[in-house]
Amino acid sequence: MPLPKRVFTSEDYWNLPDGDRAELIDGQLYSMAPPSHTHQRLVFQLGRIIGNYIADHNGDCEVIPAPFAVDLEANDHTWLEPDISVICDRNKLTEHGCKGAPDWIIEIVSPTSQKMDYQVKLFRYRTAGVREYWIVNPMKKSVMIYDLEHEDNTGQFSFDDILQANIYEDLKIKISDLL
Repeated sequence: MPLPKRVFTSEDYWNLPDGDRAELIDGQLYSMAPPSHTHQRLVFQLGRIIGNYIADHNGDCEVIPAPFAVDLEANDHTWLEPDISVICDRNKLTEHGCKGAPDWIIEIVSPTSQKMDYQVKLFRYRTAGVREYWIVNPMKKSVMIYDLEHEDNTGQFSFDDILQANIYEDLKIKISDLL
Protein backbone atom coordinates (compact mmCIF):
# COMPACT_ATOMS: atom_id res chain seq x y z
CA MET A 1 0.00 0.00 0.00
CA PRO A 2 1.53 3.40 -0.98
CA LEU A 3 2.27 5.90 1.73
CA PRO A 4 -0.17 8.80 1.91
CA LYS A 5 1.10 12.11 0.54
CA ARG A 6 2.00 14.67 3.13
CA VAL A 7 -0.30 17.69 3.08
CA PHE A 8 1.60 20.92 3.62
CA THR A 9 0.06 24.03 5.16
CA SER A 10 0.76 27.74 5.40
CA GLU A 11 3.01 27.04 8.37
CA ASP A 12 5.25 24.81 6.22
CA TYR A 13 5.25 27.40 3.42
CA TRP A 14 6.22 30.28 5.72
CA ASN A 15 8.92 28.21 7.41
CA LEU A 16 10.86 27.15 4.32
CA PRO A 17 14.63 27.48 4.78
CA ASP A 18 16.08 30.86 3.83
CA GLY A 19 16.68 31.07 0.10
CA ASP A 20 14.20 28.29 -0.77
CA ARG A 21 11.32 29.45 -2.96
CA ALA A 22 8.22 27.39 -3.51
CA GLU A 23 4.53 27.68 -4.13
CA LEU A 24 1.92 25.80 -2.14
CA ILE A 25 -0.95 24.42 -4.22
CA ASP A 26 -3.60 22.19 -2.68
CA GLY A 27 -1.27 21.24 0.14
CA GLN A 28 1.68 20.34 -2.11
CA LEU A 29 4.91 22.35 -2.30
CA TYR A 30 6.36 23.06 -5.75
CA SER A 31 9.91 24.40 -5.75
CA MET A 32 10.78 27.33 -7.98
CA ALA A 33 13.98 27.66 -10.00
CA PRO A 34 15.93 30.93 -9.84
CA PRO A 35 14.76 33.38 -12.53
CA SER A 36 16.86 34.31 -15.56
CA HIS A 37 18.15 37.77 -16.41
CA THR A 38 15.49 38.21 -19.13
CA HIS A 39 12.80 37.11 -16.69
CA GLN A 40 13.86 39.64 -14.07
CA ARG A 41 14.27 42.40 -16.63
CA LEU A 42 10.71 41.84 -17.86
CA VAL A 43 9.36 41.78 -14.31
CA PHE A 44 11.13 45.07 -13.54
CA GLN A 45 10.15 46.82 -16.77
CA LEU A 46 6.51 45.70 -16.75
CA GLY A 47 6.16 46.55 -13.07
CA ARG A 48 7.68 49.99 -13.69
CA ILE A 49 5.42 50.77 -16.65
CA ILE A 50 2.26 49.64 -14.87
CA GLY A 51 3.26 51.39 -11.64
CA ASN A 52 4.03 54.64 -13.46
CA TYR A 53 0.70 54.43 -15.29
CA ILE A 54 -1.17 53.99 -12.00
CA ALA A 55 0.73 56.87 -10.35
CA ASP A 56 0.22 59.17 -13.36
CA HIS A 57 -3.53 58.49 -13.23
CA ASN A 58 -3.83 58.80 -9.44
CA GLY A 59 -4.93 55.19 -9.25
CA ASP A 60 -5.48 53.22 -6.07
CA CYS A 61 -3.96 49.96 -7.27
CA GLU A 62 -0.56 48.71 -6.14
CA VAL A 63 1.95 46.82 -8.29
CA ILE A 64 3.97 44.22 -6.40
CA PRO A 65 6.65 42.02 -8.01
CA ALA A 66 7.72 38.58 -6.83
CA PRO A 67 8.63 37.35 -4.40
CA PHE A 68 5.23 38.21 -2.99
CA ALA A 69 2.81 35.63 -1.61
CA VAL A 70 -0.78 35.48 -2.81
CA ASP A 71 -3.31 33.44 -0.85
CA LEU A 72 -5.81 33.24 -3.72
CA GLU A 73 -8.61 31.51 -1.92
CA ALA A 74 -7.74 32.81 1.56
CA ASN A 75 -7.27 29.25 2.82
CA ASP A 76 -4.42 27.34 4.42
CA HIS A 77 -3.37 25.19 1.47
CA THR A 78 -2.59 27.42 -1.54
CA TRP A 79 -0.02 30.25 -1.72
CA LEU A 80 1.23 31.37 -5.13
CA GLU A 81 3.98 33.84 -6.06
CA PRO A 82 2.99 35.59 -9.29
CA ASP A 83 5.76 37.50 -11.03
CA ILE A 84 3.65 40.67 -10.95
CA SER A 85 0.48 41.29 -8.96
CA VAL A 86 -1.71 44.36 -9.39
CA ILE A 87 -4.00 44.73 -6.38
CA CYS A 88 -6.70 47.40 -6.35
CA ASP A 89 -8.41 46.48 -3.07
CA ARG A 90 -5.80 47.44 -0.49
CA ASN A 91 -7.82 45.67 2.22
CA LYS A 92 -6.49 42.43 0.72
CA LEU A 93 -2.90 43.39 1.56
CA THR A 94 -1.29 42.07 4.74
CA GLU A 95 2.27 41.77 5.93
CA HIS A 96 2.23 38.18 4.61
CA GLY A 97 0.99 39.12 1.13
CA CYS A 98 -2.39 39.28 -0.55
CA LYS A 99 -5.47 37.55 0.88
CA GLY A 100 -7.69 36.89 -2.12
CA ALA A 101 -7.34 37.43 -5.84
CA PRO A 102 -5.29 40.32 -7.27
CA ASP A 103 -6.96 42.20 -10.12
CA TRP A 104 -4.20 41.57 -12.65
CA ILE A 105 -1.46 38.95 -12.64
CA ILE A 106 1.49 38.62 -15.01
CA GLU A 107 3.63 35.49 -15.14
CA ILE A 108 6.91 35.35 -17.07
CA VAL A 109 7.34 31.80 -18.37
CA SER A 110 10.56 29.89 -17.77
CA PRO A 111 11.41 26.46 -19.20
CA THR A 112 10.42 24.81 -15.91
CA SER A 113 7.20 26.78 -15.30
CA GLN A 114 5.27 26.27 -18.55
CA LYS A 115 2.75 23.67 -17.35
CA MET A 116 2.22 25.59 -14.14
CA ASP A 117 1.68 28.96 -15.86
CA TYR A 118 -0.45 27.81 -18.82
CA GLN A 119 -2.58 25.22 -17.03
CA VAL A 120 -2.53 25.10 -13.24
CA LYS A 121 -2.28 28.83 -12.59
CA LEU A 122 -4.67 29.78 -15.38
CA PHE A 123 -7.32 27.56 -13.78
CA ARG A 124 -6.54 28.88 -10.29
CA TYR A 125 -6.56 32.53 -11.31
CA ARG A 126 -9.79 32.15 -13.31
CA THR A 127 -11.68 30.40 -10.50
CA ALA A 128 -10.35 32.74 -7.78
CA GLY A 129 -11.62 35.91 -9.49
CA VAL A 130 -8.48 37.42 -11.03
CA ARG A 131 -9.72 39.93 -13.61
CA GLU A 132 -6.81 39.78 -16.05
CA TYR A 133 -3.93 37.32 -16.58
CA TRP A 134 -0.95 37.72 -18.90
CA ILE A 135 1.49 34.91 -19.67
CA VAL A 136 4.67 36.39 -21.15
CA ASN A 137 6.81 33.76 -22.88
CA PRO A 138 10.35 35.00 -23.70
CA MET A 139 11.24 31.69 -25.40
CA LYS A 140 8.41 32.04 -27.95
CA LYS A 141 8.35 35.85 -27.85
CA SER A 142 4.61 35.65 -27.28
CA VAL A 143 2.04 36.87 -24.78
CA MET A 144 -1.27 35.23 -23.94
CA ILE A 145 -3.75 37.73 -22.56
CA TYR A 146 -6.77 36.43 -20.68
CA ASP A 147 -9.52 38.92 -19.87
CA LEU A 148 -11.08 36.71 -17.22
CA GLU A 149 -14.02 39.07 -16.73
CA HIS A 150 -14.99 38.78 -20.41
CA GLU A 151 -14.08 35.28 -21.60
CA ASP A 152 -14.43 36.21 -25.27
CA ASN A 153 -11.63 38.78 -25.02
CA THR A 154 -8.60 36.47 -24.97
CA GLY A 155 -5.75 36.36 -27.45
CA GLN A 156 -2.18 35.51 -28.30
CA PHE A 157 0.21 38.26 -29.35
CA SER A 158 3.85 38.67 -30.33
CA PHE A 159 6.41 40.79 -28.49
CA ASP A 160 6.17 43.28 -31.41
CA ASP A 161 2.41 43.82 -30.99
CA ILE A 162 1.07 46.71 -28.96
CA LEU A 163 -0.73 45.07 -26.06
CA GLN A 164 -3.84 46.58 -24.52
CA ALA A 165 -4.43 46.08 -20.83
CA ASN A 166 -8.06 45.19 -20.20
CA ILE A 167 -8.39 46.68 -16.72
CA TYR A 168 -6.90 50.00 -17.93
CA GLU A 169 -8.41 51.14 -21.23
CA ASP A 170 -5.54 53.38 -22.28
CA LEU A 171 -2.53 51.40 -21.02
CA LYS A 172 -0.62 49.98 -23.97
CA ILE A 173 2.65 48.03 -23.78
CA LYS A 174 5.01 46.74 -26.46
CA ILE A 175 7.17 43.99 -24.92
CA SER A 176 9.92 44.22 -27.56
CA ASP A 177 10.57 47.82 -26.44
CA LEU A 178 11.39 46.54 -22.95
CA LEU A 179 14.23 44.23 -23.95
